[in-house]
Amino acid sequence: MVERLTHPDKLVEKPWGYELIWAHTDRYVGKVLHIKKGESLSYQFHNVKDETIRLLSGALELDIEKNGRQQKLRLAVGESLHIVPLMKHRMIAIEDCDVLEVSTPELDDVVRLEDRYGRADSQARK
Repeated sequence: MVERLTHPDKLVEKPWGYELIWAHTDRYVGKVLHIKKGESLSYQFHNVKDETIRLLSGALELDIEKNGRQQKLRLAVGESLHIVPLMKHRMIAIEDCDVLEVSTPELDDVVRLEDRYGRADSQARK
């Protein structure tokens, strides 16, 4: 019998669009986030998860907190951002956009501080 070499994609519907998980191992995860125009992800942080995002298409704005300072950042197509553990962040789609995300495998490591879809953690650290 021939070993299967390809990995089946996993589509995860989200209130802001969807995630297409194209790689998931015990060492890393690869996703494409499709965020619909006007929608946003939670204002969140990760305790352990380390990720890098790259804007593939569309227009994306981010709310980030670095060194205790909140700021807005706009990514152009082809630009990347490294999001380290404990860095507060939120992605906001100015246009429909596709974001490539590569991260460590801790998919459930999300502390939601604010969420327009009612998913914020009641015990979140601020």
